Amino acid sequence: MGFVEDTVIISGSQAVFFVGGWIFFVKQLFKNYEVHHLLVQLIFSITFALSCTLFELVIFEIVGVLDSYSRYVYLNIGMYFILFMTIGLIPFYIGYFVVTNLKMVGGKGVQRLLSLIVWFVYLYCFWKVGDPFPIISPRHGTFSMEQAVSRVGVIGVTVMALLSGFGAVNYPYTSMALFIRPVRPGDIQGVEKKLLQTLDMVLVKKRRLVVTSRDTSATRQGFWSILTRSGGSDLGNLREEIASLEELSRHLFLEIAELRNMQERVEWSKTWKGKYFNFLGYFFSLYCTWKIFICTVNIVFDRVGKVDPVTRGLEICVHWMGLDIDVRFWSQHVSFILFEIIERDSSSFGANNGYVLCLFSSSHAYEYAFRIQSDDHGGVRRFAI
Repeated sequence: MGFVEDTVIISGSQAVFFVGGWIFFVKQLFKNYEVHHLLVQLIFSITFALSCTLFELVIFEIVGVLDSYSRYVYLNIGMYFILFMTIGLIPFYIGYFVVTNLKMVGGKGVQRLLSLIVWFVYLYCFWKVGDPFPIISPRHGTFSMEQAVSRVGVIGVTVMALLSGFGAVNYPYTSMALFIRPVRPGDIQGVEKKLLQTLDMVLVKKRRLVVTSRDTSATRQGFWSILTRSGGSDLGNLREEIASLEELSRHLFLEIAELRNMQERVEWSKTWKGKYFNFLGYFFSLYCTWKIFICTVNIVFDRVGKVDPVTRGLEICVHWMGLDIDVRFWSQHVSFILFEIIERDSSSFGANNGYVLCLFSSSHAYEYAFRIQSDDHGGVRRFAI
């Protein structure tokens, strides 16, 4: 095939990957959240498409698809683009998004300046991370692609290891029936009644705010100007009470969503798929516990483990059942299959999604608790429903 045909194939695959990343972002990763930042979806889809394209080019290199020159050109283009995304655009946008959400920072110019400062600090830290790495080559400069790729690779492997560890710990809580809390319909109905009462109180407070502000604006002149100060303080108290009630309504709404999610998990655990994942949860929990125990024993008694559990299990099967199989050959394949199952069930996008959801829940809980403490210290009245 020629260069033009190869370009059509790569462009078409990138379009498919981009659409797939967009759909995955909307339908799976943030299916329960209304994402209003179109640029976030665009950046995620582009990064997803570039990553899949690099993987596709590696497969094409192994299989021998496309011309070697075309693979070389597109591999370099893809590497430069994905380095620009991971080192330049994504960190800068994250820093800009954090700075713009700080209430103490005002003005577009100041926000952009602080975003640039944060980005330069990130670049300095990013480059200093690679100083201990033995990656300096006399054939490449200090600021070459080799240096950038090596740093991105080390940081990426570290992040994926952390996400895999989080997925391994979080997996039993999301799949095993032991950790599923039973939810009665009355529990959800009780929280829904609280939410409706809170929304009614918000509506009443807003009506009172409109009436009070109208009366205050009508009595700004003359003798009634003395009473305007008390009216202004009443308006401030009403606004604070409305803000507190709206925050409470958001918290109750999230609580209802969590209860419904738990109810769906209870129903899901009764299906064959739920029972399968429940069994996997018990199996891998015992497997990880055994590995931790054996590693601890080996460290304490200064022993060297010679046989892994898979090989040991196959040896027992061969000894007791008289099977004529190659233990070393099949132990590698069985270990690879188990690794794929663990990786699919406890990490990858599942771990990322679980980590993001836990991060959102923790941040919302902290924000809600901080809001309550601030309102209590400020003298705002709380409403028990």
